[in-house]
Amino acid sequence: MKKIIIATILGLSALALAACGQKPVEKSATASNQSGETTYPLTIKNYKKGVGSDSKSEPTWPESTQTFTHAPKKVLANTRPMAELLLHLGLETSIAGVGAVFGEKDASVEAEFNKLKNLGTTYIPQETALSVAPDMVFGRGNLFEKSEWGVGTVESLNEMHIPTYIMKTSIKGGTFNSIYGDIDNLGKIFNVKPVADKFKTELKAREAALKDSLKDVKKTQTFAYIHSNDPGDISGYSLTGDTFSVSLFKMLKLKQAYDVPTGTVSIEKIIETDPDMIIIPKWDETNNAEKMVKSLYSNDKVSNLRAIQNKKVYILNYNYMFGYSYQSLAGFEAFAKAVYPELAKK
Repeated sequence: MKKIIIATILGLSALALAACGQKPVEKSATASNQSGETTYPLTIKNYKKGVGSDSKSEPTWPESTQTFTHAPKKVLANTRPMAELLLHLGLETSIAGVGAVFGEKDASVEAEFNKLKNLGTTYIPQETALSVAPDMVFGRGNLFEKSEWGVGTVESLNEMHIPTYIMKTSIKGGTFNSIYGDIDNLGKIFNVKPVADKFKTELKAREAALKDSLKDVKKTQTFAYIHSNDPGDISGYSLTGDTFSVSLFKMLKLKQAYDVPTGTVSIEKIIETDPDMIIIPKWDETNNAEKMVKSLYSNDKVSNLRAIQNKKVYILNYNYMFGYSYQSLAGFEAFAKAVYPELAKK
């Protein structure tokens, strides 16, 4: 699981041409009329996964385009949070299947989600993704890979005349604010602009309320993120390249204690930077995250850390940090009340 988490954090994939060899129709680039109805073919600017300067570099995200000849009717969502986003846009009957069904549920769409085709509790390969004969593959960027945990590259899917859409939230440079542009694009692709606009307005109001609730917080606190639930491994991880999660912590006036590139951070570095709090992920229904908290509080090696002495070790659900969708707002609304207990009293 640790390997999967690292792969997930490091980067995410892209989007390409809806029909192989088809040139984008120039007039469709802003394909909606005055009533808000989408005019097809629709060309959307998106991304594809590029290669860094060497095998250790973070991937690049060159621009790509996708052309949609119609509103997709059989979408493959590569993770739970991505499917839940489509449900909020009223697209239950357009979802052919969902991969990586784990992490925190959105209770408000749980009934609809439970009717969807569950393709597994882990990241799915291209063979599984294609088993539902999708007319669009949608979701998180780093899962657009040809591997045991990837749904296939943008290029390979486009060669099969399957358009793709990668959430900007899920690539380097994406932030929570990127969700609004993604929702706009989905509204156009699926011809559901009024529903998309309404949902976007609701999210913006909640985000503004959260930020307003913290307007009197003057001090920025620091955190260390430990990506393991194994008590024998308390090394940290730098989220520098995961700009989406960085933006969420910034929303709560929190920042990473160590200013180092994306990757593993030694326990010695954590001790040196002495963060105000420690955050660990929870990605399933086991009690492993809770056990990890207990082990940290009883570990002599970190007993002098402020976070340990002040009992500030927090659990955050994996999908709230790395789901790259609207659900993160709910997670961080709740997390704000844990970090700032006075908010819970209001």
